[in-house]
Amino acid sequence: MPGPEFEARPPGQDAFEFPDTECDGWATPLLTVRFASVRGAKHRYYRQPRQDAARAAVHEATGSIVFAVADGVSSATNAEFGAVEACGSALERMLQLLTQGQESPDFQDVAQLAAERLRQLAQWRLHKMELEPAEVAGLYATTLVAGVVRPDPAGPVVDLCRIGDSGAWLLDRSTGRYQELFDSKTGSDALLVSNEVSPLPHVPDPLPRTSTRLAPHEALLVGTDGFGDPLGDGDGQVGSLFARHLAEPPTPLWFAHLVDFTRETFDDDRTLLAIWPRTTAASP
Repeated sequence: MPGPEFEARPPGQDAFEFPDTECDGWATPLLTVRFASVRGAKHRYYRQPRQDAARAAVHEATGSIVFAVADGVSSATNAEFGAVEACGSALERMLQLLTQGQESPDFQDVAQLAAERLRQLAQWRLHKMELEPAEVAGLYATTLVAGVVRPDPAGPVVDLCRIGDSGAWLLDRSTGRYQELFDSKTGSDALLVSNEVSPLPHVPDPLPRTSTRLAPHEALLVGTDGFGDPLGDGDGQVGSLFARHLAEPPTPLWFAHLVDFTRETFDDDRTLLAIWPRTTAASP
């Protein structure tokens, strides 16, 4: 069932840097990108800012696309800043590593740099140099999925890592089926749904990562749990909705409209990034 309809309330006056909704979309000769981040019903009602973020960029020398999706942890007092800064730091480092000749970025290095950025922000905010990890997390804790899609004659190669409970999927556009690329917390194989998150600034070692090839009939989806939880294993109405509308890349505004769906009991911020291979090389 859809959730209740109401006019969104404004966030606090200091949250003007975090609009209710943002979206973007563009294409390279080989890949098409869309992403959108929307404020959830709970934050819209209680006048809180959106705490999700997403960023994507093209590495012009290789044609690779780097991306990051983050979900600021609600218990952190400035989670929205943590999500944005983690995404930006991750993109900057991945672009640097690709420029230095790394075919696939060293994700441990990428994650450590994002964690260091959050520590630096906390130092500035708290006016102290020596900080406990819990102090940084209390301000800026965030999940992170970061990755790269690089062109290849045999089909685009996807490399990505994650910290926390945001997720990634391959959508088979010919069948409407979803394949999770990381362990599930909501699928049929999960006996219990856990809300426990181990986010940045903590960096696990080894860092969970995966690699796959993007087939012509597939799309890569990367999203926060605001998307992943209602999606579940993809067999329900949400899975059907997105399988139908993402069979081909929609316009950026329509993509944002889709991400802003309502479903009863799911009121979290919701962010989704999607990448499709283009079947013929052409100028965007």
